[in-house]
Amino acid sequence: MEKKISTTDAVDILHRRYVKDDPDRKASLEAERVNAEVSRLIYELRKDAGLSQKELAELIGTTQSVISRLEDADYEGHSLSVLNRIAKALNQRLTVLMMEDDHEVDTIRIAFQELMQKL
Repeated sequence: MEKKISTTDAVDILHRRYVKDDPDRKASLEAERVNAEVSRLIYELRKDAGLSQKELAELIGTTQSVISRLEDADYEGHSLSVLNRIAKALNQRLTVLMMEDDHEVDTIRIAFQELMQKL
């Protein structure tokens, strides 16, 4: 008989209920995490530099609305060329790192493939 796991951690409960061991759902979740992390990073670097969205946009030759979209965690259109322009404008260097994650290799691989199809 399988022992039930008792927890009050909402994230853990939702993960077990909706993601489980479904590789497509795991990949989708990982892709969302990547988008949220990229958006947060752009926002934090811009704020640390003391720039408004409009000022950053002018530095990289785009509009404020593009910066706003890039800082939105739901945005899925981050391109390496735009990220590189932002990095240069903020005196940063863009680095892409791929690492093997022992227990979630397939999830990351699927998420990366989905991201590359969108580029």
